[in-house]
Amino acid sequence: WTPLRGSPVEIPDDARWEQHGVTVAGGNGAGNETHQLQYPTDVIVDKETDSLIICDNGNKRVVRWPRQNGTSGTTIISHVDCHGLTMDESGSLYVSIFSESSVRQYERGDSEGTVVAGGNGKGRNSNQLDGPYFVFVDRDHTVYVSDLYNQRVMKWKKNAKSGLVVAGGQGLGSSLQQLYNPRGVVVDQSGTLYVADDTNDRIVRWTEGATQGSVIIDGKVGNWKGAHSLTFDRYGNLYVINFDNYHVRRFNLIK
Repeated sequence: WTPLRGSPVEIPDDARWEQHGVTVAGGNGAGNETHQLQYPTDVIVDKETDSLIICDNGNKRVVRWPRQNGTSGTTIISHVDCHGLTMDESGSLYVSIFSESSVRQYERGDSEGTVVAGGNGKGRNSNQLDGPYFVFVDRDHTVYVSDLYNQRVMKWKKNAKSGLVVAGGQGLGSSLQQLYNPRGVVVDQSGTLYVADDTNDRIVRWTEGATQGSVIIDGKVGNWKGAHSLTFDRYGNLYVINFDNYHVRRFNLIK
């Protein structure tokens, strides 16, 4: 299967990325003008239109921004308190709802949504979430969600009543077995998970079934803080939202 938010090419295990990114959206200070963002929390690449779709949380809107040489964005959803979002091949939207400790799927025209992960109150049990932040869905409609306060990433198969821990879950920390406020999540064709490990200022890769991750982007090298959300384009280039700096950075894949 090809992940909806991942790269359409399989990324080699020894892949490396440039450590100094380029601002491709925002970067004009916090604000609500079309050329500004305010606390952007999530980004996906729309490969059909070669554009970025950004959750502009501080402005309670979702905006579309050209991937190449864009100077401003267009609002496509207004008045929405989004934290994490993604879309499947049929156009259904998946939204992480922090206050409900759940992820809901919204089909076209649906205003209520259906719980597809969590929804059993806050907690650490396998059928619970505590602070669901970002969400990823593959073509099998398996949902991956960053479970912020449990310091883990959970995997929920379609129609599942409980999830599986696929990264972290060992308390907060900076070891390779741990995460510290995990946020953005993406899965590639091989089932490898990529996590924006926010407070550790890094992007961590977890292969399927692994008990620890490996650091692929280190903010200490690039002198940036706050790895908040991430996505890949069709070439394997990595895009990361830096929440505190009001911009999106691109890290080019080094062949």
